[in-house]
Parts: sequence; C-alpha cells; structure tokens
Amino acid sequence: MKKPDFELLPLEVPVKPSLEAKSYFSGFEQAHDTYNAISAASDGKIYYVLSSDSYEVGGQMYVYDPINDKTEFIADLTEVCGEKDAKAIPQGKSHVRFYEREGKLYFATHVGYYQLISGMDRLPETPPPGYQLYPGGHFLSFDLTTYTFEDLAIVPNGEGVVSMTMDRERGHLYGITWPTGNFINYDIAANKLTNLGPCSAKGEAGTPGSDFRSLCRSLFVDPKDGAVYFSTAEGDIFNYKPGSAAIKKVTDIDLRLDYFGQYDPTMPGSMGYNWRKIFWHPTEEVAYGVHGNSGYLFRFDPRQQTLELLERITSEPSKKSGMYDQFSYGYLGFQLGPDLQTIYYLTGGPIFINGKRLKGKDKIAKGAAKGLENLHLITFNLPRQEYVDHGPIFYEDGNRPTYVNSIAVSTDGNIYTLARFECNGRVIQDLVKMADPLAKVAEPLI
Repeated sequence: MKKPDFELLPLEVPVKPSLEAKSYFSGFEQAHDTYNAISAASDGKIYYVLSSDSYEVGGQMYVYDPINDKTEFIADLTEVCGEKDAKAIPQGKSHVRFYEREGKLYFATHVGYYQLISGMDRLPETPPPGYQLYPGGHFLSFDLTTYTFEDLAIVPNGEGVVSMTMDRERGHLYGITWPTGNFINYDIAANKLTNLGPCSAKGEAGTPGSDFRSLCRSLFVDPKDGAVYFSTAEGDIFNYKPGSAAIKKVTDIDLRLDYFGQYDPTMPGSMGYNWRKIFWHPTEEVAYGVHGNSGYLFRFDPRQQTLELLERITSEPSKKSGMYDQFSYGYLGFQLGPDLQTIYYLTGGPIFINGKRLKGKDKIAKGAAKGLENLHLITFNLPRQEYVDHGPIFYEDGNRPTYVNSIAVSTDGNIYTLARFECNGRVIQDLVKMADPLAKVAEPLI
C-alpha cells in the first residue's frame, strides 16, 4: 500500500484548544479524503464513507454506534455495485450526504482514482494495465433494518456523481455528474434515470480559459413544488421542476455579488460564484447557503426570488485578517442543527506565528488546501442572528484536524466529521467526534 502524498505538520506554537476532537480508526488503512459523505440517521447511528484513491481498492462504508462507542464495517462500494470482479477502476468515493426515506438511506458513488492530464486531475482516459475504465457512478439505497443494499441505477457515460439531493416527498434523486456536469434525475417508483444534459458548459472536463467550469457541489429541493435548485460558477441559479423537459435559469436573481469577490469562471482553482453548500429550512421555507471562498452566509427565498446576505461566518481570525481561508473551494461542513435554529459550520482559521499570518500558495488549480490552517467550529443562531466562533479544534495530542469537508450534528450531543490524522505511521482520513458546545447537559440529581 502506498503512503498518501500528504503529511501533517506539527504545531508551530502551543495553542490551548477550546474544543477537543477524538479520532477513530475504522480499520481502512488507505482511507483518503472524503467530502460530504457522513450523516446521522433516525436509528441514532452515524453512517459514513471512507474514500480510496487507489485503482485496486474501492471506498468503504462504515457505521458508528454512539451507545457502544464503536465503529463497524458495512460494505465495499465496488462490491455493492456488483463490480467486484469487473477489473475496472473502482467506486472509490461517495461525494454526497445520505438522505433518509422510509427506513432507507439513499446516496451515490463517485470515482476516486484520477489521471493527471495537462496538469489537472481528470477522469482516466487510459486505465491501469489489466483494468477497464471507470464504469460510472451508481445510485444506491441501504436498508437501516436489514443492512442490505439495492443498486438502483448507473450513471451514463462512465461519469461519477459529484453532488446529489433528494425529493423525499416525490421519491426523486437529483445529481450532477463529474466531470462533464450532466444534470440527472432518478425516479425511484418508476425506476427511471433521465439525463437532462450538461448544466454548466463542459464542467470540469472543459479547457481552462474556455469551457471549463467548476461544478456545484450542493443542491436543494423546495418540497412545495419539488423544484430542485443549483448554482453555476458564473453565479447563475438554475432549477428543474418535476415533469419539465429541461433545466431553467432563474432570471431575476444571481450570485454575482461584490462581497463574494471577483472570479473568472473559466479557470480552475475556486468554485467561482457557486454556493459551496446549501440546505432547505423546513419551517422557515427558505434556503440557507454559504459562499465558499468569501464565507458569507445568505438566505435564498426561491418563491419570492430574493437573496439576502446575513453574516460572514468565517472564523474570527479570518475576519480580522481580511483574507480568504486556505481551502481553495471553501468548506462543505455546513448543516442545520437538530433544533432547527442553529447552523453549524466547520471552517478554517489562519495560524499566526510571532504575530504574522502563516501564508500558503497564492493559487492552486484544484480543490485543495493552499496551506496549513486551524479548524474552527462556528455556530449561527437564526432567530437571534447570533454568530459564535467556538475556537480552534485539536486532537488530544495537539495536532490539528485537516482537510475537513463534512459534518453530521447528532441529537446525542456530539458533532461528527471526517478529518486527517496520523495512524499506524501513516496519515489517513477517518471519523472524528467532538462535543457539541451548545448541547444541553442534564443537571445531576441531588
């Protein structure tokens, strides 16, 4: 097994942590960076996928039981998709959250092994010797009672699924494929997959400076009419309504806001004007999203077609420095809490040595960290419009959780994510748990 091409750096100066994180080794020594793929389910357990960047091993699905404080292996994604003996590039990732409906979790798979073409990570065009090209991502369901999977559909043209959401009321799965950026719709009841074509030029398969576009990583559904919404690197907002023949641009509003910054949507290295993460608020009946690079929280009302900036929810050190954070795409660890009032956000914070900010690279051509930073937990209470930075997070040994792009806020009083740490002499990414600072602790009986 090869050692990952990254390493953790030690703390430059001692910093007293405000939150302590506990890491778990699930048993997968090749576990690489995972984006989005962790969720709390109605059975009280935490389900997550550990990714693989190998052409020999697929991604692995696990579950954590808070009562027993133990992780358990569930399945290899490639085997679940019926491709164990296919000798093809495996299902290396899930890049999406789990969506629960009628006792089942729904999710999708993605490619984890890439080919470096013209200096960029691309969908492989030449497979490794003895292997076939990637067969395409799959829509899957997982039964919470029987622990059985159902392979629902395979994505056309050998592409992966980079983003997904679900219309739970109508039983539809929506996604955007990588790298071309086709918008797809899977109807569970009809067992029908529809490809509605490219949604943003040639997506991340395009040529930088021409038809390249960073693809939206987060979609949401308005349950009233089933319309699904996503953004583009140019800052346009599109929707698709059930039964329509095509996606449609929302004409009266966009994300090209001065506060978000200035971007060339044809160039890699940022998400452009895309929102980084967004969710539908079930009681307010609006969407809340965050723009990745600037870190601005906004409220989007698709029915009234209004968009309002609320607060810059980067860390306090980021605000004071006036600089963007180090992760070039922004952060996906953004979720509404169980109280339906609090937004939880895992974001970056600059490191200062002798009063000077530790700088990283000026530019980077993919979604990656430009340099080392701290991990901060931000909460934003919606009724009170109250922002709180709970400070940097560290492991017990003083090291930093890094490459954090996921979150699950549980009713058990803990926050879960997937982060890098050193284990058995190598750096992996695996489950991490920390106490929710806002969780109410029962008073002891006297």
